[in-house]
Amino acid sequence: MSLPPALVIPLLQTAALAPSPLSAAAHTAFAASKPKYKHGETRIFYNLDGKGTTVAAVCVGKGDSPKQEAVRAAVAKGTRALKDAGEDRVGVVVGNAYAHAAAVGAYLSVFNFDALKTEKEALQHVEIVPLIDGQSAAPGAGPLDWETGKIYAYAQNLARELMELPANIMTPSAFCARLEKEFAGVPNVSVAVHDEAWAEAKGMRTFLSVTRGTEEPAKFLEVHYNGGPKGAQPLAFVGKGITFDSGGISLKPGPGMKLMRGDMGGAATLMSAALAVAKLKLPINLIAVAPLTENLPSGKATKPGDIVYAMNGKTVEVDNTDAEGRLVLSDALYYVTSEYKPHTVIDAATLTGAMQIALGEAFAGVFTNSDSLWSELQVGGQEEHDRFWRMPLDDDYMPQISQSNADLQNTGGRPAGACTAAMFLKAFVDGVEAEEGSEPRTRWAHVDIAGVMEATRPGPYQNKGMTGRATRSFIEFARRLAVDRK
Repeated sequence: MSLPPALVIPLLQTAALAPSPLSAAAHTAFAASKPKYKHGETRIFYNLDGKGTTVAAVCVGKGDSPKQEAVRAAVAKGTRALKDAGEDRVGVVVGNAYAHAAAVGAYLSVFNFDALKTEKEALQHVEIVPLIDGQSAAPGAGPLDWETGKIYAYAQNLARELMELPANIMTPSAFCARLEKEFAGVPNVSVAVHDEAWAEAKGMRTFLSVTRGTEEPAKFLEVHYNGGPKGAQPLAFVGKGITFDSGGISLKPGPGMKLMRGDMGGAATLMSAALAVAKLKLPINLIAVAPLTENLPSGKATKPGDIVYAMNGKTVEVDNTDAEGRLVLSDALYYVTSEYKPHTVIDAATLTGAMQIALGEAFAGVFTNSDSLWSELQVGGQEEHDRFWRMPLDDDYMPQISQSNADLQNTGGRPAGACTAAMFLKAFVDGVEAEEGSEPRTRWAHVDIAGVMEATRPGPYQNKGMTGRATRSFIEFARRLAVDRK
């Protein structure tokens, strides 16, 4: 078997994690370098086989059964080290049990947002070659393997790219065009791009109240994947799609405002997750929607104090135009839950600075009316090490947003800002309330990804910049849900 010119070989303290022609030599050389066998400890060995092969040997820890995240991070660190050493074709030595995690780590680690670079000689792209238990291809071994890891990583990298692209390029129209291209040829998928006239006809007045300040046409993207039985209740994804958020009339401070190109992170992550669900051919029906617009000030923009009628008939006072995410989501949530009656709906949004303060970059916050849904999301997040933390969804927060001149106002002040935002959204989810003696018809979770939108400190498979989180956790959640409901 012809080996790639560079290899990543994860190591236990006692042996290599998987066999290959150079696994034993790599372990011996690593042991001779007087390592401490700490997780992530890395050595680069040049010409280890006398034939010019470069090996990145990376320790996964002292135990004999490393966690998936340990392997994911180790492979990422080794792949990146070889890339930094100038290698452009890298083999990853791993066993089937860790193939999925290894693929995720490898492909995430070599992601570069370089689409707008003009000095092409400065760009380096790395080909990844899986070496599964010494073989040159990845045989299917259970529900997760190298190919699934590649799909998960592609989805997150797509979300990262969508979030990184500047607002003059990634407009609502451009977002829809890119997703149409990504879904083209994927079986059992239909894509519809609705315009403002369609939204007006549907009565989406809270969504349209945000669009008034911009001249860029708003869009409402709707994707259907039918992988389950015909007529079976779907899972629904609803992603906030503010392609640039200046705050509107309630203008944000100038410093750091360019980060608001990523305020469509909810749409980016959930649409990317939906793409992966379809590529994986999961036995589930899925509807994914994204209300897409810019939030800008102008003479036509919605003003603080304006009151609009939402699609479900409730009146909403716009207390602060910079709390626009919940306005576009409210109509989208009501549309999906009333029109398609999903058994479960997940919305994701870079919604509140309060969530960033509460949880930082480690966890995304989850508000849900369902203990079972929380458990399923928690497992999905743990498996992909892109974790969630449950937050309170309680009626005691309602007085903060229900004492204006309308039924609701879109902010409730600084205290518990993420919680009041979640309570606002809950009012637009059809079927969210439990009927007497029974469970709610609709399981709903609001995922606030504001804190995990950007990485300010790099990790083994995450550069500084837009993260695309929690795409992989959403995919894993959907995969497990599809298996459970099969």
